Amino acid sequence: MLKFRKQLKSVIIVLFLSVVAYSKPVIYVNQIGFDPKSQKIAVIGSENQLQNTTFFLIDTTTGITVFTAVIGKAESIDDWQQGKFFYKADFSSFQKKGNYIISVKINNETFNSPIFSIEENILAKRTISSIVHYYNKQRANTPEELEADKKILLYGSTKRVDVRGGWCDASGDVSKYFSHLAYANFVSPQQTPLVTWSLITTSEAIPKQLREWKIKDSLDEEAIWGSDYLMRCLSDEGYFYMIVFSYFDKNPAARRIVGLKANSVTTDEYQSAFREGGGMAIAALARISQWNKNGDFTSKQYLEGAKRAYNHLLINNTKYTDDGKENIIDDYCALMAATELWIATSDNFYKEEARKWAHKLENRMTDQGWFRSNDTNRPFWHAADAGLPIVALTRYLKKENDTNEKTAALHVIKKALDYHLTVTQNTSNPFGYARQTFLFNNQIKDGFFIPHENETGWWWQGENARLASLATAAIEGGKIISPSKNETKKKLLDLYASQQLSWILGCNPYSMCFMYEFGEKNVPYMHSNYGHGSEKGGISNGITGKDGNSDGSGIDFKMEDNGNEWRWTEQWIPHSAWFLQAITALVQK
Repeated sequence: MLKFRKQLKSVIIVLFLSVVAYSKPVIYVNQIGFDPKSQKIAVIGSENQLQNTTFFLIDTTTGITVFTAVIGKAESIDDWQQGKFFYKADFSSFQKKGNYIISVKINNETFNSPIFSIEENILAKRTISSIVHYYNKQRANTPEELEADKKILLYGSTKRVDVRGGWCDASGDVSKYFSHLAYANFVSPQQTPLVTWSLITTSEAIPKQLREWKIKDSLDEEAIWGSDYLMRCLSDEGYFYMIVFSYFDKNPAARRIVGLKANSVTTDEYQSAFREGGGMAIAALARISQWNKNGDFTSKQYLEGAKRAYNHLLINNTKYTDDGKENIIDDYCALMAATELWIATSDNFYKEEARKWAHKLENRMTDQGWFRSNDTNRPFWHAADAGLPIVALTRYLKKENDTNEKTAALHVIKKALDYHLTVTQNTSNPFGYARQTFLFNNQIKDGFFIPHENETGWWWQGENARLASLATAAIEGGKIISPSKNETKKKLLDLYASQQLSWILGCNPYSMCFMYEFGEKNVPYMHSNYGHGSEKGGISNGITGKDGNSDGSGIDFKMEDNGNEWRWTEQWIPHSAWFLQAITALVQK
């Protein structure tokens, strides 16, 4: 009995210490840093209400307090059931370059944040080289992959084709995708073609800085590597092969070109519709054709390939869509394709095509400010590309010069961005996490995370690509709709974009920096076949709604889950692509 009492006492002490440790305030902050003129917010979480508490910004080099302010009002997030109060620590007005921590003193005890920096173009300067490194390491270029992919079988056929190159999709998946989830119709993400287009975007947008940081040549080589893969995937018939699937088999001979349904069921429906990677592949090839740089193909071949694929999809697109209809994803991907062809050729045919797709996209706008995915009542939500409709319209406006056409597109961009600001702040939301509208059980509702019960039947994961895509949309759209005289709107959009990127980089309720080998705390390493796996510069999926909540409510993050931890911890190529676009747009501001 005495032994039992001692054990019980030990357990009580451990539990008490655990409670004490858990109840201590935590300071959540972007663990890389901020531009001097950007909006800068940390969040302080506490299980106790804090009254008139001052926070301190401390220079870590000198130990001197350089800025103080009172924290914001107490906020709670009932949907997350954290049992905590959250307080914003806003130090946006402080602009001096340096390395800092946020500190608070509560009950004579001091609590500090992770270290972060303030510096001009800090996110681009510190991370682009690592993102390029990440893609270079994700290349499907090991001897096993190259040998298998240069003569790979089409599913259900004896035909073999050469589709060497491209990038492995994720730290746990060496398959190569133009897009997956095509069977679900409304959820298709843009994958390899988006990465290629994003690299091209950065190269064209900030060449001076890339040369200064000695990364432009490497980034350009990666963009050409991606473009060459797109060309190899362009079939003789004029469509792109959608997926090179590994079946998660260590034997490279198992690889096939396939269409893909749930639970790794494969088919011969491997033709990419506009929404299944075809549109973004055309856009990337048309755009890089203007570089006058040759990879394994010439600039002329890139452009001719883009034209041939576009003409083919104009005739055959609905044959390749799984439901035989076009939806919003076709609209914005085809708009991007037509726009890049118009920019590359100045051909009136592509001008009319771009306007046609822009009108289709614009006509999906609702009075509430969200887009319809279909012809009825399904709101557009997307776990990876939520900002792409706005980004496609902003790219289109780089070429469009007709006043009426510009006015129509600008109206839709403004309405969409106003909606994103409103839906994000229509509930207590101290982290500023981008919320969305979706259809669940035939009811339209707003929420933080995507519904886990959706058209895919199984797929949901962390949404860091979505956040970075919306940050890109806010920055690029804000440049167009918020001239310098509209300071209020500009600050709101800047804050919205900043908080999405800060969430990815550690200002989230788990203090997890999702960019690998940056910040104070990362997810565990994940390995894959042929020596691939997690790499510096890769971004993990991130935080989700509560596992088991079909509507995506609650909040969850797991680093172990009996093999299902990929939903939170796996690196995925669209995350870094959208992050790259967002930080590129910041440099251009």
